[in-house]
Amino acid sequence: MINMQRLYGAYGSNLNIKQMLKRCPGATIVGTAVLSGYELLYKGNDMGAYLTIEPNAKGEVPLGIWAVDEADELQLDHYEDYPSLYFKQEFELAVTDSHTKEIRQEVVFIYIMEEGLKAKLPKSHYVATCAKGYIDFGFDMKILIQAYSRTKDIMQEL
Repeated sequence: MINMQRLYGAYGSNLNIKQMLKRCPGATIVGTAVLSGYELLYKGNDMGAYLTIEPNAKGEVPLGIWAVDEADELQLDHYEDYPSLYFKQEFELAVTDSHTKEIRQEVVFIYIMEEGLKAKLPKSHYVATCAKGYIDFGFDMKILIQAYSRTKDIMQEL
């Protein structure tokens, strides 16, 4: 039986390599991509606040691209509380290979938080986990800082 792999785009805590490999030991880093037309925001419920992406014509979200097998995807589904808290959406993206730097179009699935949840600030340990992932992938930390600030602005508007 062939164990099929799919490409998964991480933008939050699953960028943290140590955490991701503990959760999904069969996962491998493929590279990076940028999701245009979206922005990062923190949203949540009584259980906590987490990153999600929302449409924004001027936005860009960096993604760490992982190859995951079926068992890893099931672990991710559990972690992301799919399909209750997050749903999955596929995007065709230009993925930059982390080794060869070659760019190729690939279909990547991404978890997006369900509609209706409110902007909410996360706990500091979650932010630290995401920040470590940004360091792991070499992403600009300003994007995480902007997500936090934008979330605060939205909360004040309510």
